[in-house]
Amino acid sequence: MSRRTATWLAWSLGALSVAMFVTTVVFYFLTRSVQPPNSWGTGGLSLVLIFLLPFLAFPLVGTLIASRRPNNPIGWICLAAGIFWMLANLTTGYGQYGLLARPGSDPFPAAIGSLGDWMWAPALGLLGTYLILLFPDGRLPSRRWRPLAWLSGVVIVLMSAGNALTPGPMEGLPGIRNPFGLEGYPWIADATEGITLLFPLCILASAASLVLRYLRSGAVEREQIKWLAFAASILGLVSSFLIPAIFASDVLGGVAPLWENLLEDAVILSCAGVPVAVGIAILRYRLYDIDLIINRTLVYGSLTVMLILVYVGCVVSLQYAFRVLTGQESQLAIVASTLAIAALFNPLRRRVQAFVDRRFYRRKYDARKTLDAFSAKLRDETDLDALSDDLVGVVKETMQPAHVSLWLRPDTAPKGEQAD
Repeated sequence: MSRRTATWLAWSLGALSVAMFVTTVVFYFLTRSVQPPNSWGTGGLSLVLIFLLPFLAFPLVGTLIASRRPNNPIGWICLAAGIFWMLANLTTGYGQYGLLARPGSDPFPAAIGSLGDWMWAPALGLLGTYLILLFPDGRLPSRRWRPLAWLSGVVIVLMSAGNALTPGPMEGLPGIRNPFGLEGYPWIADATEGITLLFPLCILASAASLVLRYLRSGAVEREQIKWLAFAASILGLVSSFLIPAIFASDVLGGVAPLWENLLEDAVILSCAGVPVAVGIAILRYRLYDIDLIINRTLVYGSLTVMLILVYVGCVVSLQYAFRVLTGQESQLAIVASTLAIAALFNPLRRRVQAFVDRRFYRRKYDARKTLDAFSAKLRDETDLDALSDDLVGVVKETMQPAHVSLWLRPDTAPKGEQAD
């Protein structure tokens, strides 16, 4: 395929993804009254936007990569995964409109609507296995990983086929049975669930291949892998907050609080960071800023967690004290806790920044400290020999060259001019 043809194909598929996104939103407004209840997130209009917008980033980033790096399959993987996801939501909306909102208005609503029940499998399969396994150059780390690539492909195909042929009602179309389901073979559902259990193992194995690739790679490839790992870690961090949230809702009698629903929305939104990181890594746009971004994320992420714990601890303890002393709660607990957070922000941020620099950026931290100390000494030093020795020592400690020498130009001016 020529570069011109690849560029045209990439932009055409990207435009198709955007068109499917817009059409899906239109179907959502036409079928709002018959939408099945959903327990994830805040619901309403945010449901369709949050479930679609982050995944629209995959085909858009894939379009950029495929048009500029057509020989790298990473761009085409992002494009294919995004198209599968958009098509799954579009066909579900089509089925809901033709079967529930306005029955009989569309041709083949059940058949087309059933596509949404299995197209998520190739979308997640491509992103969870092949994107990681082939990142960043589009090639396997070595020939030893070929069995994993074949196994992942077989698992994705079997998951898709199993969900397409499973008999029974469809998830996106309540009350409508799967028209392609093999009613005489109920064991297909159990077999599909068993095959689906292999999918997380393929993801973990693909992640292990990326770790090994990082250990054996050069400087540029390591920076590329850092971007993907950073985006994945943010997604994992946000997802981890859901565990105590779900536990809290169980304690409250199964009623999910608003902040849990907002966390669920944040999990989906953070998925958009993965294609953005992939695009930066493959196109090498601001590639070497990743260390600074990781540094700031560690600092402000840790700071946010600490301040939340301090705030909650202060509010709980002060409210308990007020109940013991006065028999009722007081708004002074919230005011005092807020003032404590404001007072702790800057000093705590400086301490966290210093800890992160010492722990994760030791060489840069030591170099900055050394330069600061030399600058302070430079203002008071009058001995040229001592200053030369200090300068050589600073260069050795910060830049760590193989050899350091300092040459001073001799003063060749006439004596009369020196006297002047």
